[in-house]
Amino acid sequence: MLTAHHLDDSIETFLINFTRGTGLEGLTGIPQENGTVIRPLLNFTRNEIENFAKENNILWREDSSNASDKYFRNKLRHDIIPILKSLNPAFTDSFLQTILNLQQSQSLVNDASVLVYKKIVTEREGQKYINIDQLKRLPNCKAYLYQWLSPFGFTAWNDIYDLMDAQSGKQVLSSSYRLLKDREVLILEPLKQIDKQIYEIQEGITEVNEPLIIKLQTTEGISPDYTKNTIFVNNNLIKFPLFVRKWQEGDYFYPLGMNGQKKKVSKYFKDEKMSLSEKENTWLLCSENNVVWIVGKRADERFKADDTTNLILKIEVF
Repeated sequence: MLTAHHLDDSIETFLINFTRGTGLEGLTGIPQENGTVIRPLLNFTRNEIENFAKENNILWREDSSNASDKYFRNKLRHDIIPILKSLNPAFTDSFLQTILNLQQSQSLVNDASVLVYKKIVTEREGQKYINIDQLKRLPNCKAYLYQWLSPFGFTAWNDIYDLMDAQSGKQVLSSSYRLLKDREVLILEPLKQIDKQIYEIQEGITEVNEPLIIKLQTTEGISPDYTKNTIFVNNNLIKFPLFVRKWQEGDYFYPLGMNGQKKKVSKYFKDEKMSLSEKENTWLLCSENNVVWIVGKRADERFKADDTTNLILKIEVF
């Protein structure tokens, strides 16, 4: 798609961003290309385009809103830019050269940003992990954070910079992303709606697909090589329907292997050094109000099956 943006539009955009506060990228004017959008007239002024239209008998159409000073852009166009041009008759040419210089500087910044990013940021499962210790060793660490995070809609930059020295669990939100402090890293991830729904598993059901894929089957023995994604429970000790839900304040369980010691689920999360994101993504399997399993992590001692159990239920999560 081609648009008719011209050099005067770029000057106005520069001044708007400059007065509102911006980084280097906001001072590089309107880009010549942006995805499928191409702006072939950016090197020409409005007067040059108007004169060309008149000389070639091309119909000129003017948007009526351009005359109203209730818009900030129009105030710049009608009041501020004419003053700048009167102070420097070559203002337009000077501005164009400045924009080219700034664009080259931005290109250098982008190159350096990519190189440093590869050294101190890791990505996995849709999350980005920024190593705080390595970041703070950089002489311009705030500038790198700005480069990396500005595409994700963040604006509270002082709050973001403070996260480097904040307590674990502190976070800054944009409209669609979250930056979370978790011990030695900053975690960038999309905002997700926390699923507060409670899912039932009725007796006799052998497989469910929401919110997780869980398979249940009775078995005669306990496999010695089962993984953390499998538990064996005494079917006589649980009551159906079972419930799958997220952790709630006050939840507790008796961790398998701890000789009947009661423990809050929140304390278990803390001891396992789980991030806020990991806590939010963890599900509990419950019988009535009792936690049977912190799914994929730790089973409850009260419901475990052993060699004397006559009805064993194998529960697997995938």
